[in-house]
Amino acid sequence: MRDKPPLVLLPGTLCDERLWMPQIEALIGHADILVPRIDSRDDLDGMARDILKRIPWPSFNLAGLSMGGILALSLQRQAPQRIERLALLNTNPFAEAPERQAQRCGDIKQAETMGIARYAREVLAPLYPADGTLGDPGHADLVVSMAERAGLETFRRQALALRDRPDGSAGLAAITQPTLVLCGDGDRLCPPARHTYLAEHIPHADLMILEGVGHLSTLQAPETVSQALAHWLTRERHPQPWRSP
Repeated sequence: MRDKPPLVLLPGTLCDERLWMPQIEALIGHADILVPRIDSRDDLDGMARDILKRIPWPSFNLAGLSMGGILALSLQRQAPQRIERLALLNTNPFAEAPERQAQRCGDIKQAETMGIARYAREVLAPLYPADGTLGDPGHADLVVSMAERAGLETFRRQALALRDRPDGSAGLAAITQPTLVLCGDGDRLCPPARHTYLAEHIPHADLMILEGVGHLSTLQAPETVSQALAHWLTRERHPQPWRSP
């Protein structure tokens, strides 16, 4: 019997383990935690295969935020027998919309022209606070720092992987793992309606929508997200649904 459950945390675009640091600090005594890099190639399903090869445990719990959630759905499709529980935060189950597909190459060129640090600060960071709020300047600084570490080539690969990703919505009904679906009500990139869809189509899903929270819920509501993940890690296969207080 394992002492602590294995937990894999997948970050979002241009992010690393620091996106999950509040949860790592809260759960490190209760789980064995791994945060893989998500930069191996420009093909989302191929990237997911690479991640699966690097995870040392035969089975594990899996949580992903934004692009990490999209990747988590790909891991689940490819190796459902390995995943014990699934958590999808601030994410999107659908394929890229045609108009957004057309913008991705422009995003790459803009980041190349501006430089990744300026692009992260001026283009990405303003999208992350809850709609109608300015957000925490420290979070913007962290977004820039993570982007600088990741670099332009990682951004290019991630943007192309997201542009060409498959539609993950058709497979939701086949997900049998206890699943947490969590988002902020002010998420401008992955709005609540997408999470309601996830919760309605995954058989054993719990839905949490956090008031006043934007796209980076792990940083913007760290204690609530950590508590939700701690509860999720104890869920049995078919429990009664849990709703936020």
